Amino acid sequence: MHFIITGKNIDVTPGLKSAVEDKIGKLEKYFTPDTEVHATLSVEKDRHKIEVTIPVKGNIIRSEQVSNDMYVSVDLVEEIIEKQMKKYKNKIIDRSQDGGNLQQDYLDQDFADDGEIKIVRTKRFGFKPMYPEDACVQMELLGHTFYVFRNAETDEVNVVYKRRGNTYGLIEPD
Repeated sequence: MHFIITGKNIDVTPGLKSAVEDKIGKLEKYFTPDTEVHATLSVEKDRHKIEVTIPVKGNIIRSEQVSNDMYVSVDLVEEIIEKQMKKYKNKIIDRSQDGGNLQQDYLDQDFADDGEIKIVRTKRFGFKPMYPEDACVQMELLGHTFYVFRNAETDEVNVVYKRRGNTYGLIEPD
């Protein structure tokens, strides 16, 4: 595995670099030796955050963890990525896909799918045309973080969502 470790508002000390490489390096049993691991460490006030992305055959395995200690964040991110790898492996097998840069030994192992995605509720509702600003108001009234609606201007299904800093985003079809 090739590590690309960067820091934002933090100096990546040899100790931190070693901790990331050792902890995330435990995941090398899943990947081929030429796999790139991108780790970004950042600090804002008492929030020590690590973001790890690993490109895997057209997909990205990603985790972002925050704690009050960078070493704890590194431990947490490794656990999450390991769980994601088990889910991803089951998805590959279900679809009979090529594993890309995953180790064949890993693909041949069986794992219980404890994180299987299950849809437990289906909602049906009519779309009434509205403007994105009205959809944001409706979303706030419902206390949701996103809202699906039919755009009155384009007559297409759109989604508004709440962003950090009390701002909103709009998703439109291509």
